[in-house]
Amino acid sequence: MKTKITFFCALFAIPLFMFTACAQNTAKKQTATAGSVITKPENPYYSNTDTAKLKVSDAEWKKVLPEDVYEVTRNADTERPFTGKYWNTDEKGTYYCAACGNKLFRSGAKFASNCGWPSFFEQDNKNSVVYKNDNSLGMERIEALCGRCDGHLGHLFDDGPEPTGKRYCMNSIALDFIPDTK
Repeated sequence: MKTKITFFCALFAIPLFMFTACAQNTAKKQTATAGSVITKPENPYYSNTDTAKLKVSDAEWKKVLPEDVYEVTRNADTERPFTGKYWNTDEKGTYYCAACGNKLFRSGAKFASNCGWPSFFEQDNKNSVVYKNDNSLGMERIEALCGRCDGHLGHLFDDGPEPTGKRYCMNSIALDFIPDTK
C-alpha cells in the first residue's frame, strides 16, 4: 500500500513540478507592447518612469539581472559587433537601460554607423547618460554609463553625424526597446 501511495504521489508531483517550473520561466520574461512600459518582475529596480539615482550592490545586481546583461552593464563587457538585436534596426520608438529601465535614446537619434553596434548622435536628456574616462585595453576612450544605475552601455566618440558630431556606440544587450504606437 505504501508503494502505491508513493507511486501516485510521484505521478502527480512530476506534472505539477513541471507546470510550476514553466510558470516561473514565463514570469521572468520581459514584456512590452507598442506604447507601453516594460515589466521585469524579477528586477525590483527596473522602471521606465522612475528617474531616481540607484545605489545597488554588485551582489544584488547579480541576483536580478540575466547573466549576459550583468556582464555588460556591471563588468563593462562588450558584445561582438554585428550580433546585437538593435545594431541594424530602424524601427521608431524609445531605447531604455536593460538593467534599470532608464530612458536613454529616441530612435530619431539613431543612425547607421556601420560599426556593428547601435549608434546614436544624442541622448534623450542631459541626465540619461553619464561619462567617465576609460583607459582600458591601452586606449583612451569615454565610457557611456546609464545616468540612473551607472551601468556600462558602451562608449562615446567624436565621429558622429551633425548636429552633435557624437557617436554613442552602445551594446544592444544593454538596451531595451519600446516601439512607438504610431
